[in-house]
Amino acid sequence: MRHLALTDAQIPAPGKRTLLRADGLSIAIFNVDDTLYAIDDSCPHAGSSLLTGRLDGLNLQCPAHGLRFNLQTGCMPGGKGLAVQSYAIGLVDGHLSITLPDNAQTPPTP
Repeated sequence: MRHLALTDAQIPAPGKRTLLRADGLSIAIFNVDDTLYAIDDSCPHAGSSLLTGRLDGLNLQCPAHGLRFNLQTGCMPGGKGLAVQSYAIGLVDGHLSITLPDNAQTPPTP
């Protein structure tokens, strides 16, 4: 696992969301009641962006076809069906960071 430190500009205000592009990933970050959640921005059904989906509590509805995903788990309600990758966000070495899996793309070293 790797940690990607977030800048202040990458952290959405309460009730807001933002898109982060890093390490070959597009990650949607949501601030719900002062808690941050991060998931892949691509719906596994047809690849639509999830960033602008309708949010109901912690359930996000894909704007393209209506599939719903829990921001905490990445799973569809009920735990069956398609899922999106969810990422942990927390303090690492004093910086708010997203934990990325080792298989995420890494930029080439110069």
